[in-house]
Amino acid sequence: MRKNLSVLLLALAALVMSACGAGESRNASGTNAQTTPAPVATPSPIPETSLPKIVAFGDSLTAGLGLPAAESYPSVLQKLLEQDGYKYEVVNAGVSGDTSAGGLRRLDWALEGDVRFLILELGANDLLRGQPVKEMKNNLAQIIERAKRRNVEVLLAGMYAPTNAGADYQREVHEAFQSLAREHKLTLIPFFLDRVAGIETLNQPDGIHPNTQGSRIVAETVYKALRPLLDKREQ
Repeated sequence: MRKNLSVLLLALAALVMSACGAGESRNASGTNAQTTPAPVATPSPIPETSLPKIVAFGDSLTAGLGLPAAESYPSVLQKLLEQDGYKYEVVNAGVSGDTSAGGLRRLDWALEGDVRFLILELGANDLLRGQPVKEMKNNLAQIIERAKRRNVEVLLAGMYAPTNAGADYQREVHEAFQSLAREHKLTLIPFFLDRVAGIETLNQPDGIHPNTQGSRIVAETVYKALRPLLDKREQ
């Protein structure tokens, strides 16, 4: 029994020694010699092909509510840019139901990375809810100022107030976008839904959100205003 116990202890000791002595071997003279660790295989680095970003920042009109992702206006804009050889990544940062205040709260996240341009399309939900125009304008101004501090150029998309909002409210909304563009020296798209709003064949059944054809027209409207800014930046 004692002999068996001794054999067992010797076997355990041998296992411990072999574990502790990993990476060592004996040379011809019988002394310990440190062996070279086996090289660890590492994957070859993958070249990064990240492009500067154009962030489409807005509400459901930007998000593409009711459309496949590939048919949202930012996706169509991406294709237009690629067709003309512009090397940018268009990021769809649209959130359905968002207001100018909501956009202000999430702006820092949207501007992460190498963002060169911000297409600012917000305010429609503020107007549908009849919120004070002054409040909407203040939120948009803060978004613009914070983007410009990061050296991000802003393309401002204007909105019209609903026709049932009253003439005074409509004029106030129109002037708010015009004055934002003047005060901050921005390119303004006078009406984001130009040639689409109110046309039944270009909108989904809700009469508010563009369908596939309407989305393409919106993308063309944005691209027409954006392209001179791209050319100027690349000079």
